[in-house]
Amino acid sequence: MRLLKVIFSFLLIISICSCKQQWTNPLTKGSASKIPHLEKHGTATRLVADGQPLLLLAGELHNSTCGGFEYMRPVWKRMAKKNLNSVIASVSWELVEPEEGMYDFRLVDSIIAGAGKEDLKLVLIWFGSWKNAGSVYIPSWVKKNYDKYPRVKDDTGKPLEILSAFGEASCEADAKAFAALMKHIRKADSKKHTVVMMQVENEMGILDNLSIKPGNASRDFSDRANAAFNGPVPEQLIKYLVGHKESLYPALYRAWEANGFRTTGTWEELFGKGEFKSDPKEWQFMSFYTEELFSAWNYGLYVEKIASAGKKEYPLPMYVNAWLKQPDTYWPGSYPSGGPLPQVIDIWRAAAPSIDFLAPDIYVNYFTTVCQDFTRSGNPLFIPETRGGDIAVARVFYTLGEYSADCFAPFGIDNAALAEHDPLDECYAILKNISPLILKNQGIGTMRGILLDTSAPEQQFELGGYKIKADISWSPDRKSAGAIIIKTGPNEFIAAGKGLDILFYPEDSTARIGVNAVDEGVFKNGEWIPLRRLNGDETHASTWDGTGLKLPWDKVNLQKISIYRYK
Repeated sequence: MRLLKVIFSFLLIISICSCKQQWTNPLTKGSASKIPHLEKHGTATRLVADGQPLLLLAGELHNSTCGGFEYMRPVWKRMAKKNLNSVIASVSWELVEPEEGMYDFRLVDSIIAGAGKEDLKLVLIWFGSWKNAGSVYIPSWVKKNYDKYPRVKDDTGKPLEILSAFGEASCEADAKAFAALMKHIRKADSKKHTVVMMQVENEMGILDNLSIKPGNASRDFSDRANAAFNGPVPEQLIKYLVGHKESLYPALYRAWEANGFRTTGTWEELFGKGEFKSDPKEWQFMSFYTEELFSAWNYGLYVEKIASAGKKEYPLPMYVNAWLKQPDTYWPGSYPSGGPLPQVIDIWRAAAPSIDFLAPDIYVNYFTTVCQDFTRSGNPLFIPETRGGDIAVARVFYTLGEYSADCFAPFGIDNAALAEHDPLDECYAILKNISPLILKNQGIGTMRGILLDTSAPEQQFELGGYKIKADISWSPDRKSAGAIIIKTGPNEFIAAGKGLDILFYPEDSTARIGVNAVDEGVFKNGEWIPLRRLNGDETHASTWDGTGLKLPWDKVNLQKISIYRYK
């Protein structure tokens, strides 16, 4: 009997300790599932917050908007009025840790409280060691201690205002500050989940627009960097390349293949000697590619230490963003060398497994090409920074429909000029209304995106048993148009967009189809509510024009069409 009492007491103590541990640790198995996280849905990767998938209809604030309490406070209400459901805002190392080891999170708390009050989710950017390649948001105590926190050097020995990825003290200090930030966010926000994701650094890489010649700043030429470049390629990277050989980015595969798929040797022995390709028509090809691979590896290692330290405190999804190469800046150093671009995605994956995906900041005209490149190898499309205005309206429909994008966020969303009329406002209102439908159809082949402009005024594809042709509609100043189209049932589709015609044709050329009904409408509590029946000039119902929809160029429109077949 006494033995049974001893055993019972022992089990009771274990139970009490276990309960106490679960209560004090916010990251136990039971609570971890509630933390915002990524999940697969078909072929898509999507964000889940508060137990529900979330489509980020966002905008990024200007860099210094969150740099002062009074300036920041009125912003949140303005953002909520713009039909956003989320905002991308910055947190800077210099303000979080103005003195070494002394943290100040009052601005962070104000950002979270302000967004939360307006029911806006937050993606926070950590302006740590790098912002737009430069090291301008680092604290003064880091800026002024050049010996302890070394800078990148170009091939002439000139120092650049960029922290070297070989600075161990820099990396350790950044990681420590980021971990402290994530710990604070966990304590302040782990119940409300206002903060759903983190961007680690910003557009990192080695950039010197004043470089004397191409290759001058293609990598770090400091003594430590030179020793590493001329030393053996790390075994960790070799193992990754061997294990993922058949899925490597084509240029990386070709560079490695050209050197016999070697598994030992220096960077140049494995990937070739860097060279400059000067033909502007061939700017897509890799100039100084070996140097870029080397830079990407070391930036990836540096960022991994920061991200992993942060995730140990609070494992929110984390990503890095890229400054893109362009036709007039197509060699490393004229764009940030080593940044997370598609041509080095394998290097980043090997070096920084704590980073969930790579994201493009898109200001270039070859928008669709960027989307294709950044969805290679299962990388989800997430656009944290891009142009606003009418072109954004066209592009957001396209990215959500064609690539199941998780986020679309024009930069400078807090511009005063956008207060009275921003074309994105009505667009986001429609997208918020159909977000559940979009999320339901992500990654399962029942949804397409359309993007048209004067250079590509027509697009054709197949969906739901029909051949579909989209044409840009005529208007005096219409330069771009976009839409999303979703198959919602047999012979039934929902389309939303602006400025184009969508025509349906049977897959069997001998069959005949016609418009059964077209309605404008909205969703309420998940149910389609028709508001106006469209016919005649407002549709394509005549036999010579084809069968389909007209999405007017003067407003964003949401329409439902049903089609019938006849003999």
